[in-house]
Amino acid sequence: MNTNPKTLETQVAKPLQNFFVLDEPPQSDETPIGGAVRQILAEIGEDPERQGLLKTPERVSRMFSELTAGYTTDPVKLINGALFDVDYSEMVLVKDIEFYSLCEHHMLPFYGRAHVAYIPNGKVIGLSKIPRIVEMFARRLQVQERMTSQIAHFLQDTLDAVGVAVVVEGAHMCSIMRGVKKAEASMTTSTMLGVFKDDRDQRNEFLALVSKASALD
Repeated sequence: MNTNPKTLETQVAKPLQNFFVLDEPPQSDETPIGGAVRQILAEIGEDPERQGLLKTPERVSRMFSELTAGYTTDPVKLINGALFDVDYSEMVLVKDIEFYSLCEHHMLPFYGRAHVAYIPNGKVIGLSKIPRIVEMFARRLQVQERMTSQIAHFLQDTLDAVGVAVVVEGAHMCSIMRGVKKAEASMTTSTMLGVFKDDRDQRNEFLALVSKASALD
């Protein structure tokens, strides 16, 4: 019989080691938003574990990352040097820019079209950048009034333009789905800077062009 103390110690230690192994808690890769969504599902009476909802917290987390990407957009990279010296002093207008945003009061969508104009002061901006500027401010928790002003002032500061005008038309799900439930109601906001604010003729020309049907339609 083997009575070597070291051998006995080894023989005893192995079964004890196996006996006292505890299950480690499962490692979760759920995001804080995902966890909050799971709690909301439970609070409204749903079962977060049922098949159709198992991936919902993860999907909602990714959705919010996309819909609020404007917070992390770098304006310098967005412009990416697309400012060009041009001898042109008439109005530049980009109409019917689609946008989708989230109302900060209920976090429900509001969406519509933005119309953006400026009068250059020796520089113009690449055409694709104006819709990107609109999207940068739309992809945040917003109110339409502030978003309209932010678009106008950003473009004014970037271009040092003679004038900037922005009109935004939006439909708000917080008044369509809940509350007053008025499906046909829409909201129009505007910001006029520089010559568009000071010169009535210039402002009226902009508004007339915005309301005029496009030949491309």
